[in-house]
Amino acid sequence: MNTAFSRDWEHAVVTGGAGFVGSHLCAALLDAGAAVTCVDDFSTGRRENISALLDRPGFTLVEANVSEPFDVGRPPGLVLHFASPASPADYLRLPLHTMEAGSLGTRNALALAHDAGARFLLASTSEVYGDPQQHPQNERYWGNVNPVGPRSVYDEAKRFGEALTTAEADAQGTNTGIVRLFNTYGPRMRGYDGRAVPTFIRQALAGEPLTVTGDGLQTRSLCYVDDTVRGILAAAAHGMRGPVNIGNPTEITMLELARLVIELTGSSSEISYIERPTDDPAVRCPDITLARDKLEWEPRVPAEEGLRRTIAWYRAHVDS
Repeated sequence: MNTAFSRDWEHAVVTGGAGFVGSHLCAALLDAGAAVTCVDDFSTGRRENISALLDRPGFTLVEANVSEPFDVGRPPGLVLHFASPASPADYLRLPLHTMEAGSLGTRNALALAHDAGARFLLASTSEVYGDPQQHPQNERYWGNVNPVGPRSVYDEAKRFGEALTTAEADAQGTNTGIVRLFNTYGPRMRGYDGRAVPTFIRQALAGEPLTVTGDGLQTRSLCYVDDTVRGILAAAAHGMRGPVNIGNPTEITMLELARLVIELTGSSSEISYIERPTDDPAVRCPDITLARDKLEWEPRVPAEEGLRRTIAWYRAHVDS
């Protein structure tokens, strides 16, 4: 992974660095030889996600809300803006905080990168495609988003963040990039964060019914976190503006996922059907042609292997 870095990237800032993906990014950057400053207000991130990093040389924690001005000490060469509630349970609980992270937080992170002459990378999301009418979704698709629906605080915060990042590059010449992350899973996801993988694993290990929404035929494309992190760092190193999809092009229905989790955990749980949330996308699958062609990136970890690793982590962290 060291080939992804230049001398200018000796110091990287990760906003939201105590979150699920952010904490894995911090570890990968440290492993690659960069000094890392993690910025997090712990509104949804967890200290235990970075506990193993606190004593590592080059790691610094700055507890701050990125929607307000924050200081990271010496100038960075790379700014990765990942600060935002990302799970439905969180962004529905913290709607204004979510929108501020996508607007004011993005502005402050961009200013940090611009002033330092650093590379900036925005973590956007497949949610910008909404309930898509194009399948699979490529980066040229403008999406089908309900701007006043219950998911809009997250969807529109990310869409605004993309627009702001683009405007910053055009107006100020800041070196920016955008990655659109599709469903990512792996160790450190909170069991009660409302997303399918941790919910199903938690329920299966507890012997509870797995709650599948609707008829369970809606699809998602699940990318193991190690693969997602490789894609993020490849996009950062490439210098492309994007946006670029980072996700797994292999679809799975929620019903198939539930059955696979039951099988891999050896659980006696059954499946229970519950009401499907408003504006829940029927399909979600990335076209990763751009990532393959420009970044030479694609996922490596099959779903069964990634789920086995994730299940093993949950067994060792029963209180997560």
